[in-house]
Amino acid sequence: MQVIPAIDLLDGKAVRLRQGRYDEVTVYSDDPAALAESWAGAVERLHVVDLEGARSGRAVQGELVRAIVRAFGGGVQVGGGVRSLEAAESYLQLGVARVVLGTAAIRDPALVARIAEAYPQQVIVGVDARKGEVATDGWLEQSGKRAVDLVRELSKLPLAAVLYTDIDRDGTEVGPNVEETARLWRETGVPVIASGGVGTLEHLRALSVSGEGVVAAIVGRAIHEKRFSLAEAVEAARGPK
Repeated sequence: MQVIPAIDLLDGKAVRLRQGRYDEVTVYSDDPAALAESWAGAVERLHVVDLEGARSGRAVQGELVRAIVRAFGGGVQVGGGVRSLEAAESYLQLGVARVVLGTAAIRDPALVARIAEAYPQQVIVGVDARKGEVATDGWLEQSGKRAVDLVRELSKLPLAAVLYTDIDRDGTEVGPNVEETARLWRETGVPVIASGGVGTLEHLRALSVSGEGVVAAIVGRAIHEKRFSLAEAVEAARGPK
């Protein structure tokens, strides 16, 4: 299982929100590109979220993303406000490896299909759920659709993966929702990237043995606050010894 450190962008800084709330922000770096460079070579992928884009519905941080790609290399995946083919293509033209579509998967599944078919294995569908129900618009709205039903509907597309976030655990470090993450893969056959709640190395070990379809885990606050090193995280993700 891969470890993917996360950089969330707000006002040009690397931050974390607690449970998706824009009024609970912790700033970790005034220079996100330098942070990305410090992780280059240690892991294959980096997860970047444009929080302003997620809230506004359009990509906002393009130039900063360009700088992050230059600093980290070719394994950057970006989400937040990617709600059109043009937005996806603009990120891919910056050298981004994969784009993450969230709200668009609910609002316009035909658009997701069009982008995925144009760029196979370069699209991740971000499924952000609160109590099993998908949330949209930067987690501000509830959709009424169950996460597993959404992923099942999209399972025939050439997606790179689904990124599953349990919103109630995001930024809390209380542990990921291992059971729901694994179930999503078992019931849909789509590779799943786990997100939300990783706070210890044991959390990563638990995810690593939850099923072969759980292919990666996003780690945010725990890395920023040095609960463990990135090297320790990578080792833990290989599974229990």
